[in-house]
Parts: sequence; C-alpha cells; structure tokens
Amino acid sequence: MLLVGLTGGIGSGKSTVSAMLAERGAIIIDGDAVVRELQQPGSPVVEAIAARFEGVVGDDGHLDRSALAAIVFNDPAALADLNGIVHPPLGEEIRRRIDVERATDHVVVLDLPLLTERPRSDLDATIVVDVDPEIAVERLAKSRGMDEADARARMANQASREQRVAIATHVLDNSGDVDALESQVDAVWTELRASATQR
Repeated sequence: MLLVGLTGGIGSGKSTVSAMLAERGAIIIDGDAVVRELQQPGSPVVEAIAARFEGVVGDDGHLDRSALAAIVFNDPAALADLNGIVHPPLGEEIRRRIDVERATDHVVVLDLPLLTERPRSDLDATIVVDVDPEIAVERLAKSRGMDEADARARMANQASREQRVAIATHVLDNSGDVDALESQVDAVWTELRASATQR
C-alpha cells in the first residue's frame, strides 16, 4: 500500500482531484465523508455536539451543519471544542480503513482538508492542490453561491497557501482549466502507481 495525503484550501478543487484519482484506481478515504457518516442522527458524535452547541440539531435528529459552521468559524474556542468531539472518532475510523488496505498494492488517498494543520507521519507522499486565493473566492461564489465574506472567513481559519505548499511532495496548480488539471493528475498518478507496485 502507498499512503498519500491530499489536501487544499477551500475552493482549491481538492474534491475534483480526489474524483480524478478515484477514476484512475485510487482508494479514496474522504475525511469529510467519514465525518458525515459519524454525524448521522442519534450517533454519539451528534449527541455530544448537541450537548455542547445549542440549536444545531433539529427535531428530526439531523445536524444543521450551516448553523454549526456559523458558530465555530467565528469562535476559535468553539471550533476547538468541536474538533475535540469529532477528531478522535474520525481518526479511529480512518485508521480502520487504512488497515483494511495495508496488505495490498493499492494507492490509498487520504482526502483531508486539515492535513497541514494536523500533519501525519505515515504518508508516503502529499499532494497539495494549489490555487490563488482570489480565484478560489470567485469559484466559491460561482459554484456554491457562497458569500465572499464567508469564503474569506473560512480561508482565514485554514492554513495559509504557503504552509500547505511547504508540506507537499507534489503540487497541482489548479488555476487553469480542467484539461490542464487532468494532465497534472495523470503525471502524478503514473508516479504513485509505479511506487506502489515497486514495494
């Protein structure tokens, strides 16, 4: 198994790259998707969030993610509390999924938005999807209908562009079109596949 980290700031196109790698045969462990699974109604994680944050769980037991985001993205202490609830079970589930692949020759990609802030020592490579923050803000407004101030506030809570690039073994420049990104992904995939099969 070759274990590869994939990260990028909000609006960088990390999810697009993750999908491209999956198409080429990578096993994707998507941190955000695992979090959503852990936050199903009635789960211990949702119960702990409801106990700490008022008004973020509806009568049907579903977590109101936008209400929770509005609280934690403007309050570092609240964000730290949320991370303290979510990260331990998240880490445990990611470990379990990695262990399933350990004896294979697969390229396993950990798609994690906070990889720079929470570095891992077990990665064989780290891909960073890089884009100018102004382009990211523009894309978020266009693709997600996100308010510019909200996009900038979220970016301010993440690692800087320079910090992300500093941890990378591979940097994908996503300031161009999809074809330009595809060709970069192809090159990285060829290299990763070769490393995985040589083990």
